[in-house]
Amino acid sequence: MAKLQGKIALITGGTSGIGAATAKLFQAEGATVIATGSSQASVDAARADLPGIELLVSDASDTAAAKALVDQVKAKHGRIDVLFANAGRAQFAPIEQVDEAFFDHQFNTNVRGVYFLLKHAAPVIADGGAIILTASVAGSTGGLPGASVYGATKAALRSFGRTFAKELSPRGIRVNTVSPGPINTPIFLKNGYPQAAADAFLEGAKTRIPLGRAGYPDEVARAALYLAADATYTTGAEVFVDGGLVDI
Repeated sequence: MAKLQGKIALITGGTSGIGAATAKLFQAEGATVIATGSSQASVDAARADLPGIELLVSDASDTAAAKALVDQVKAKHGRIDVLFANAGRAQFAPIEQVDEAFFDHQFNTNVRGVYFLLKHAAPVIADGGAIILTASVAGSTGGLPGASVYGATKAALRSFGRTFAKELSPRGIRVNTVSPGPINTPIFLKNGYPQAAADAFLEGAKTRIPLGRAGYPDEVARAALYLAADATYTTGAEVFVDGGLVDI
């Protein structure tokens, strides 16, 4: 039997990269999947690649949009069984180039938006359901130049995962975090970096990764499936999908 047969799964940031790979895998495992994109253009571009998946526009940095999204899913499906809070923004700059807009843009999307998505979604998540947060190795490792803001946002998500795991445990809702290392996704291009910069980052990362390569979205998707369906006695945990980059 499919691992997510009959389940309702909501994936934010689900039109490309890790989110799209996870949407396809969850659908293949029997779930009804709702995936969000930040704009109508991103949703329209994903339709051909994600047949049978319900695609909705929702700005992950907008707390009102988070509530509207949850309300829409509840009205149509009645509940959420699996929430994968995957939408995020990755921007890098040394401290002397960071201004308030740079700081706020990432914290609004990666931290504030996720927090209030969980707040609004928690009452709609079925008892015994699962929440998965996408953090990053940048939230666990130190000394990555240019990642002071991004790393802090992802460290906040790690904290959310541990705290909400305890808060929601009386309802049997498991809350876990997946922390990818360098992954071949369009996130750099989506955030305005040229292809050459993305390629250079991934190539440079290989020298620091014990497995000697960047990862792929489907590898993170399989970790998300494990946390959604198989990790029935796991909550408050962090799963690294990083080729051994973080010294666990």
